[in-house]
Amino acid sequence: MLEAGLVGARFVHLSCVIISFGAALFPLYSCLSADSSERLGRQLNPILITAALGALLSGLAWFGLTVANMSGELADAVDRDTLASVLWDTDFGHVWAVRAPLMILLVAAIQLPGVSHLNRRAIAIVTFLAAILLVSLAGIGHTQVNEGTSARIHVTSDVAHLLAAGAWLGGLLPLSLFLASNQKVRVPNRGVVRVLSRFSGMGYAAVAVLLASGSINSWFLVGSLSHLISTTYGQLLLVKSGLFALMVLLAAANRFWLVPAMAQSPTANGSESMLAKLRGHVLGEQVVGLVVVGVVSVLGTLDPAMYGS
Repeated sequence: MLEAGLVGARFVHLSCVIISFGAALFPLYSCLSADSSERLGRQLNPILITAALGALLSGLAWFGLTVANMSGELADAVDRDTLASVLWDTDFGHVWAVRAPLMILLVAAIQLPGVSHLNRRAIAIVTFLAAILLVSLAGIGHTQVNEGTSARIHVTSDVAHLLAAGAWLGGLLPLSLFLASNQKVRVPNRGVVRVLSRFSGMGYAAVAVLLASGSINSWFLVGSLSHLISTTYGQLLLVKSGLFALMVLLAAANRFWLVPAMAQSPTANGSESMLAKLRGHVLGEQVVGLVVVGVVSVLGTLDPAMYGS
């Protein structure tokens, strides 16, 4: 019961923080036109508010359920003395003492009037707060099993992994909204192609960082091929890697097939057909990405392969 609740809270929290960061970052690199920026801003604002509130509520649930899991008593999830003891007397609690105000600040920042218009200064503030909230997760995960230089390398790698995952997965939502608002395009549209190219460029960097940081993290947490194959943690990590490969294949099909075909199509119907397929692929990436977040949520509750069974 506790484990299932903890996995659920982790899943909702990770998803909400990833959306908060990736969706806020998207307008800063995508070179949207003024019309597209205004339209996307109206669509994104309620999503950002919902994601920030979801992160706050699920974050509180995550902390409370972790405390209950430590003590073995569900009642301790709302026991003031037990919560205070964990908050102030453990490294886990110290990180959450910083994260809680960050979550409140993020909710407040999204209320800034410029956010709904994707004002660069306002949206940059939201992006910064969401990024700090996202990378702070590196302080409460499996990076804590290491010490000294190994710990610093592992934390740095985990921070890079979180940011890359957030930029890619979180950016898929505003990209899908942008594509939906341009589904009636009658000719190959340079604005659409430009935004897609900018997203692809970010995606290249994100995939490279995810591959490098994922390899480093796996070295620290798995250690050997036998651990990878014989432990539950290692087997789930293989599932995660397979899902990641599927996302990369979908993204590669977008970049090297659908986007060029849409840009070079001699007819409006051809362009619309490619755009519809592209939207389907982006939706597929989002679905697979959510499954990846689900797997990560389970992995966070297990002992690393190097130390578990």
